[in-house]
Order: sequence, then structure tokens, then C-alpha cells
Amino acid sequence: MDFQCRSSGDEHKVSLEHMFERLKGTAEGLSSAEAGRRIVLCGRNIFEETVKEKLIIRYLRQYRNFFSLLLLFGSILSFIAEWLDPGQGNIYIAIALLGVVVLNGTFTFIQEYQAERIMASFRNLIPPKTRVMRDGQITEILATELVVGDVIYLEEGDKIPADGRLIEEHSLKVDNSPITGEAEPQLRSLECTHPNILECRNMVFSGTLVQTGNGKAIIFGTGSDTQIGKLAALTEQTSSVDTPIRRELNDFIKIISAIAIFLGVVFFIVGFLIQDIFLANLIFAIGIIVANVPEGLLPTVTLSLSLASKRMAKRNALIKQLESVETLGSTTVICTDKTGTLTQNKMSIHSVYTGSKHLDVEKKETPPDVLLRVFTICNNSRLTEENPGYKGDPTEGSLLVYSSNFTDIGKLKNDYPRMQEYPFDSKKQRMQVICKTPSGEMEAYLKGAPEVILDMCSHILVEGKEDILDENDKLRLEEEHLSMAKKGERVLAFAYRKAESASEYDDGFIFLGFAGAVDPPRPEAKEAIRKCHRAGIKVVMITGDHPVTARSIAATVGLTNDHEELVLITGEELEKLSTDEITQKLKAPSIVFARTSPVQKLKIVQAFQAAGEIVTMTGDGVNDAPAMKNADMGVAMGSGTDVAREAADMVLLDDNFATIVNAIEEGRTVFDNIKKFIAYILTSNIPEILPFIAFVLLALPLPMNVQLILAIDLGTDILPALSLAVEKGEGDIMKRPPRKRDEKLLTPQVLFTSYGVKGPIEAAAGFACYFAVLFDGGWTWGQQLPFSDPLYMQSITAFFAAVIICQIANVFTSKTRRQSVLTKGFLSNRMVLLGIASELIILSFIIFNPFVNLIFNTAAISMKYILIAVPFALLLLGVDELRKYAIRKDSEFVIRYFKW
Repeated sequence: MDFQCRSSGDEHKVSLEHMFERLKGTAEGLSSAEAGRRIVLCGRNIFEETVKEKLIIRYLRQYRNFFSLLLLFGSILSFIAEWLDPGQGNIYIAIALLGVVVLNGTFTFIQEYQAERIMASFRNLIPPKTRVMRDGQITEILATELVVGDVIYLEEGDKIPADGRLIEEHSLKVDNSPITGEAEPQLRSLECTHPNILECRNMVFSGTLVQTGNGKAIIFGTGSDTQIGKLAALTEQTSSVDTPIRRELNDFIKIISAIAIFLGVVFFIVGFLIQDIFLANLIFAIGIIVANVPEGLLPTVTLSLSLASKRMAKRNALIKQLESVETLGSTTVICTDKTGTLTQNKMSIHSVYTGSKHLDVEKKETPPDVLLRVFTICNNSRLTEENPGYKGDPTEGSLLVYSSNFTDIGKLKNDYPRMQEYPFDSKKQRMQVICKTPSGEMEAYLKGAPEVILDMCSHILVEGKEDILDENDKLRLEEEHLSMAKKGERVLAFAYRKAESASEYDDGFIFLGFAGAVDPPRPEAKEAIRKCHRAGIKVVMITGDHPVTARSIAATVGLTNDHEELVLITGEELEKLSTDEITQKLKAPSIVFARTSPVQKLKIVQAFQAAGEIVTMTGDGVNDAPAMKNADMGVAMGSGTDVAREAADMVLLDDNFATIVNAIEEGRTVFDNIKKFIAYILTSNIPEILPFIAFVLLALPLPMNVQLILAIDLGTDILPALSLAVEKGEGDIMKRPPRKRDEKLLTPQVLFTSYGVKGPIEAAAGFACYFAVLFDGGWTWGQQLPFSDPLYMQSITAFFAAVIICQIANVFTSKTRRQSVLTKGFLSNRMVLLGIASELIILSFIIFNPFVNLIFNTAAISMKYILIAVPFALLLLGVDELRKYAIRKDSEFVIRYFKW
């Protein structure tokens, strides 16, 4: 091999000439042919996770949850009971319980695995790219195609794709925290500054982020040979932090399991004291526990989140973590950037003012040469053939497109090469470059906020002549600037001066003019904001634009209306406000922040959070990342920087504010559907538990055995319950206020509605059918029936059938939490219909199939006994409709006790 494929660890110490020799490369990069050869020899710029958990281990982990351990314990007890007293049906219970555990674990594993694959495919939709010198030209390639010896270009917001040695830098700052843990971005230089390669400032490393400035580097380490690749090889897999929904589910499992165990133990003790039959009461205790455990909960939640993330992906919103879907549903405040989110991110120059007159932009009236130079050279964007014609900052890109109408951009940049750049600083609000002119002299070019640039100018260029810029001129120019800003234009000012050195200058500039760029609002933004307002979500615009421009855009997109006073706060004003004053201002219905810095964006998010709000923060740039990371939900634009996407919980492929609103709707729907599922499955617990209570306390023949309980929990209830996971949001879901931060999945109201209202109706239906069969068969009160008696088998079959008929009504009532199911429609969810069909098929098998009769100890019954349950089912449906009606009418009693 004629070059070094692997890094040797001393790249920071050797001279650049030695580096080029070692890598067989130059500052002009590689040819495409040579790069292809090196990929074959050294491999692609990727690395595999060395500590990747085996699928079998991940599968077995599904059995560590409390549900599984509880049911496994019950299965073992049932096997023991069968061994001690064969032929009593305990073997069926044992097998069924074991089957529950296996099915539950398998289903949850499949859903999690599929979700992981989906997330991986989503990430591939936004492959990282990098700019590289190939064949003497700057080109953009996939980061995975990088090879040792490539020369890459680094700009603000880039994620560095491989390890490299700097060969050029301009005020370059890099966030090395992924490698070193340093919180502050570190300045780079071309010299070796430290014996440790990680501390040396002439190095850039894969996975780190460019915060400011730009530069060039030659790659010496790719894939697993990078510093982060070596760290990954030594890193053990860490456990993830529980999300709010996961904590809620764990709390729910603990409460329900505690209820199940408590009831099981109590009835075992009571039954033993009354009947003194240890084995029988042990089985009954197992039955009580099984009846209370919602075996389908975990797979249903996973399915609900997976389906929601798929639906969101189709609507251009990519979720990094499944459970973040639900976090969106509780959002109370959206802090949004303007450019590209509320607007189309299609900046174009709308007006140019040269200090004495407006140029006709539509007729392409030519600007002064020096103004064109500042437009072009004090600019880090670049022209492309793709829409919108440039890559980089939209305002800078629009200036470059405008300049290309009058001059050769490439030639101009070659004729006026940069000597030094002082990148845009959010505090200084300006950018300055020093370049060399064809005559060998130097000039400083300046652009930035008009009020900042005007303060740095002492002269003005008018009709090619320099005049002193007095206070009257400044007032006139400020009025012109405000006039442009009121039209919704983003206004930049431009100036230049002669330079004696490559130092940054603070005064002595000659004012050249203004340029106003317009970014038209997205047509759907206004309706999306109106939808947020109806949903009780406050939308706050945070922008770096002038207050006048910000106010104009806010009015255009509907952030305010004639009935509300817009509170507009500038960054300068924000700094002067006390904490109490900020809190007071945040209560206003319509707020816009203008001329804000990154630190102030973070301050705004934290102020809202301190006031108890759930904050979603959007952004696309490096300056948005701190606030996005600190927010409850960070949302990055797909076209934004790597820094922003790293900090975000969700990425918008279409950069559209309306997509955020759609995602919030999905988040609310997920939480609603999980609650619907819980309310549905808890209802059948009462008709499953009461037969055991009646058996122990009233000495009745046991109205329902454990096998039939399992048939409900694992057979008839499963598909209807899962169908609720795909239920669409109710009509008023975006007309309600956001749910409270402390709202629980399992509330006293849910328990009361399921255990105190719907459950007893189902139990009453079961006992009505049970007693109808018994009395018609000649049974007398107090008479005991053996389990093999045909009359007994028919009676428990009738009880079981009644519960199923009522659960059909229950799944319809569970389709909505507030809205009438009559208005939503019984046929709106085909999965529910499929679930009901599955219930009826299982019911018919348990009633009429002789082989299944043996397993469940059931027998065929007349249809008239099943029809007895129909009025109870209609009663359940009617009672729940009255409950929902009262909630919609804000009945205080119903809201307190029945709202779930």
C-alpha cells in the first residue's frame, strides 16, 4: 500500500508537508478514481456498534417485567396443582398462562424491533453529506464515501464526518463535547498546541460540530479508525432514561398488580377459612390475579406508538424516539422560528436602496460595483443548480442569486480573495471580511443589522462620491429602513472601507445601502396557528429580525388579531426585564420576540418552563440548538444544520409549521387511545372477579372458571383492545386545552367508570343469564353442582356469553372519551369490526365446538339465554353516552367522578 490507511496517533505533531506525504495527498484533494481505489482498500466511512445486543437476549428481556413474572408464577402453581390433583383442568390453566407470557413477550418484541427498523429507515432519509474537493472541484458527497486523503470544507452548523488535520481556518470554533465532554466550543488553529491529540487545536474529529467560522481539513481517519469509533468500541450499552409515558405505564402496572395480588391473597384466605380446601382456593386466587392483570397492555402501547410514528412519517415528521410522540400531545407553548417554518424559506431580494435612491429590482437595474462586491464576498452561501438556487443561509443565498444577475460570482471571488473572515456574531449582529483587491490593496466588507452598521459608518457613498454621514442622514436612513421593514422585508445594511491589515475594524466605514429580502409566508401557516389557538396552545415567534419586520410577519400569519394586543419584546428589552416581569409578559396571548440571541432563546424557553408550560421549540440553526435541547420537545427542520438535528427529538422533512400541529394531534390521539384501551380492559375485570366472590361468600356454583377468564383476556378482548390503538382522534381533540403535566393514565375516575359503572352492568348481565339457565334447569338455591354436570357447564357458558355481548357494547363506547359514538359512527374503525367478529367466532367455538367444550368445561346453550344480555349491553351503551353528554355540558358531578 502506497499510503497510510490507519492513523498513527501523531497526526497533530507532524508538519503539514509530512502529513501530505504520509497520506499521498495535496491541499487540492484527490481524484474520483483515487478515492474509489481507497474505499476498496480502507473501507467506507462507517463503523458498527461492537456491543450490539443479540436478538435472543433482547427477546428474553421481554420477560423481565412484573406482568410476566406474575403470570409465570401462576403457571407454575397451576402445574403443581395439576400434579397434586390430576384431571381438574389445571393443566389448561397452566398452559394458557404460559402461553400468555410467550405471546405477550413475542408481540412486544416484534413491535419494538419493527419500530427500531422504522426509526433506522427514517434516519436514512436524511443521510449526512459533506463538501469535499474531488477532481479539482468542490462537490457534495455522502459522508460514508469519504476516504483518507480527502480535503473537506467545514462551515457553521456542519457535523464533522471524519477525523482530520486542519489546513485552513477562519475563526473556526468546534463543539468537541461528543468526544471530550467540554461544554464550551473550542477555537481551532493550524499549530500544534498540546501533546494530547484530543486537546490539540489543529485537529477536528468525527461527530463533533462546527459552531462558528469555517475551514478546510485533510482526512486521516475514517470509520472505526476515528476517535469516536474507538470510543464506541470500548463503550458498553447504557440503559435509556424512562420517558413520561413509560413512567406512567410502570405506575399503572404497579397499581393494577397490587390490586390483583391483594384480591388474590384476600380471597384465598377467606375461601380457605370458609371451605378449608387449600388447592381449590389456590386456583381461585390464581384466577383472581389473572382476571385483574391486563395482559395486552404493553404490546398495545407499543403498537399505538409505532402506528402513530408511521402516520407522522407519512406527514413528514420523523420521531427519533417512539415515546416522544406522546410528549407532543401535552405541549402548551410552541416557540417557533420564522424563516422556513412560518415562511417558505424562499428568500429573494425585493428591494435595494443605495443611500440616495431605490433600484428597480424587477427591471434588474444595476447596483454600484462596490455594493455587488460586498453582497458577494461578505457571504458564505454558494450557488447550486438545485432549487432555490443556493445553499446556506437563505438571506445570504438570495443576495448571491441577485448578484449573479450582474457579475460572474466565481471570477469576482477569485479577483478579490479573502484574507480574513470575522463570522456573523449574534451579539455583534454583523459579519466582516478582509480581502485583497486586484491592485494589491486590502478592503474590509461589512454587512449586518442596519442599526449596528450605521453606527460604524462615518461616510456614505452617493452617486459614486463619498460624503460625510451626519445625524440627519442617519435619521433619514433609519426611516428608510423602517419603511422597508414594515413591508415584511428582512433588511441588511452594507458598508466598506480601506484596510491596512487583516484586523477587524469597528469604525470608519462608508455606508453603501440596504437590501430587503422577502420570504413569503406559508399558505397553510395561518390555519395551523388558528388550530393551535383552538387547542389552547400558545404560539410564540422568536426571530432575529427587526421588530417592525417581525410584527408584519406576525400579523400576516395570524399570530395576532384585531381583538388581541401583540406583545413585542426585543432582545435588548429582554435583558433588562426581571424574572417577575418576564413571567408577567409571558401570560400575554400573543407574543413575538425580535432581535434575539441564542442565549436569549434559551432564556425564553426556560422562563416558559418555570411558569409550568410544556414547551416545544423549533429551529434549524446552530443558534437554536441550546434552546431546542432544553425544551420539552425539540423540533428541527430537515433542511437545517446537523447541530439542530442532533439536539432535536423530531425532524420535519418539509420544514412546515403545519406539520408540527399535525404531530401534536397525533400525540394527543396516542394518549387518548391508551386511556381508551385501559378503560376497555378494566371493565371486564368486575364480571371476572364477582363470580369468585359469589362462589366463596354465597356458596354458589362457580359462575365462571379460570379458563373462561383467560378466554376473555387473551382471546375475545385482544383484537378489540388492539383496534383502539388505531382509533383516529376525536373531532374535538384539537379544541380541548392541553392535558395537564400531572395527568395520569389510571385515575380514580377511570377506575370508578370501569369498576363502579360499566363493570357491574356486565356482571349483572352475566348473573342474569347464569341464573336463567340454572332455574330453567331445576336448580334450587344452595344446591351444589359438580363441574361435570351439564347444567353447570351450560350456566357458566351463559355467564361467559353475556360478558362477551356487553364487551361488544363496551368497545363501541370506548371508541371515544368525550364525543358521542353515534356522531363518530360505529363503522368508522374497521379494526373494531374485525375485533367484534373475532369475539363472536371465539364465542361460537366455546359454545358449540365439542373439543373446545372439553378445554373450557362449557356446553351448548339456547340463543334465548344469550339474548338476555342484549338489554344490559344497550344499558351500558346508554349510560356511557349520558356520561359523555354530561361531560360535554360540563356537569360538575360527572366531571368529578366519571371523566376519564
